[in-house]
Order: sequence, then structure tokens, then C-alpha cells
Amino acid sequence: MAMLLHAQIASNKRRTWLLVIVFLLLFIAVGAAFGIVVADDGIVGIVMAAIIGVIYVLFMTAAGTRVVMAMNHAREIKSEDENPFLWNTVEALAIAARLPMPRVYIIDDPSPNAFAAGMSPKNAAVAVTTGLLDRLNRQEIEGVIAHEIAHIQNYDVRLATTAVALVSVIGILSDLAGRMLWYSSWSRGMSSSNRRDRRDDSRNNQSQAIIQLVAFLILLLAPLVAVLLQLAISRNREYLADASGAELCRNPEALASALRKISQAPEPVQAASRTCAALYISDPTKKQARAKVNWFSTHPPTEERIRRLEQMM
Repeated sequence: MAMLLHAQIASNKRRTWLLVIVFLLLFIAVGAAFGIVVADDGIVGIVMAAIIGVIYVLFMTAAGTRVVMAMNHAREIKSEDENPFLWNTVEALAIAARLPMPRVYIIDDPSPNAFAAGMSPKNAAVAVTTGLLDRLNRQEIEGVIAHEIAHIQNYDVRLATTAVALVSVIGILSDLAGRMLWYSSWSRGMSSSNRRDRRDDSRNNQSQAIIQLVAFLILLLAPLVAVLLQLAISRNREYLADASGAELCRNPEALASALRKISQAPEPVQAASRTCAALYISDPTKKQARAKVNWFSTHPPTEERIRRLEQMM
């Protein structure tokens, strides 16, 4: 089992880094395209994109774990006395993962589910629904919490937050470039006599026109491609957390059984924020349970996750 676990973990890490590299290359291409369209200088656009990206990531980081928990109507368990089993399970698995004890939250909702939040292990938190505690047995709950601890251990929340920020910046740059192009075209129409010579010179430069066209197409298609890459990273990190969680609790069968029960629960998590859906162990909106999983899915197919876990048994 150990060899299969390590192979799964290594494979998922390689795939994640490949997706991240493609994502970063897309971000650089969008920055360069923005600079070419707006200022005829790709380097300027890359620098602007990097500055906006860093600011946006810092802003989202400052929002903090408490904001995410509040968005999902989670209440904190501040001592072992409030729920001894949950508290001790989280503490034991955090020790096994060599992580600081994360804060523990409960969401009053009958649908079984759970998620982790926090940009680093020092400010991380784990939240579970009351439905998870009521419907799953002890081993299954341990498997779910091990999955969430693995997310913290792998810095998945930081990666997901950064991906969301970069997607937002790509959308902003694409929209801003489109607006500036429209305004520039309108301005040229209003003052055609003053800029006739410059426009004639531009038309004669076919290579520049091609570069401008390619840059515009990149800006047009980049938001969709960025979202697809973001979701692909999210789905791959779920596979990684499954494998890492199974290694942590040494019970892939329990985690597979938990995923089966969670996916078969018909009701969505009413308390869940849709913007945080990708953080949950299974889609809290239950949309994927009613439709075929595709490129726009926040989670990989549950049956495929279970199949991979069963291979480790």
C-alpha cells in the first residue's frame, strides 16, 4: 500500500506543478498581450500584471480564515469539552502530520461535508457539518479529517487562493484592454483627420497588425482558459489530498466509504457559500451529483476518487 500511496502522491504533485507552470505562462502571456494592446510594450504589461497580481493575492490573504468560516456560517469549537471526539481526532491527525493544531469549526447543517481553510498551517482551520458527525462512523470521520489535514499540509488553500487571484487579474486585464480598445477606436473616429498619417503608417506595418491581433485574441480567450486551469488544479489537488489523507490515517477504505456516503446524500449544504464550493471535500451544491462531471467541475468524479483509493487497500 505504501508504494501505491507514494506513487499517487508523486504523480499528483507532478501534474499540479505542470498545471501551475502552464497557468503562470498564461498569466505572463496575458500581461504581455495587455502591454502590446495598450502601450505597444509587452514588458510594461507583464510588470503591471505582476503588480496587480501581488496586490490582489495580499488582499485575499488579508481576508483570513475567519471570513471564510463566517461566509459558511461555521461556529468555532474552542475546547475539547464541546466535542471531545472531533477535537481529539483533529489534534491527533495534526500531530501525525507534524502540523500545529488547526482551529476547529462546526457547521449546523444536516448534509455531510467538510473543508479546510488557511493560507498556512499556522492559521489553518478545519470545519465539518453536523451531518458529517451524525451520518458517518468514527473511521469515516477520521478519513475525512485526514483529507482536510492533508490539504493544510500540502498548502492547497494557498495555491487555490493564488489561482483565484490570478484568474481575477486576468479577467480584469482582459476587460480593461477591451474597454481601452473600444475607447481608442471611438477616439480615432472622432479625430480621423488629425491621425490619418499615423493610421496609414500603421496599416503598412503588417507584422505589427498581426502582433496586435494575436495579443487581442489572447486577451479574449485567456479568462476562459484561466478558469479551466484553475478548476483542473483544484480537481488534481483533491486527488492529492485523498492519497495524502489515506497515508495519514492509514485507512483508505474508510475515506472511500466516507466519500460514497457524502456523495449519496441528496441535500446540498444550505449553509455553504458558493464561492467556497471548491474548498469542500465534495461539491456542497450537489450540482455534480445531478450532472456529468466536466471541465467546469470543481471536484473530480467521486467514483474515480473511490476507485483510486480502493487500489491502495
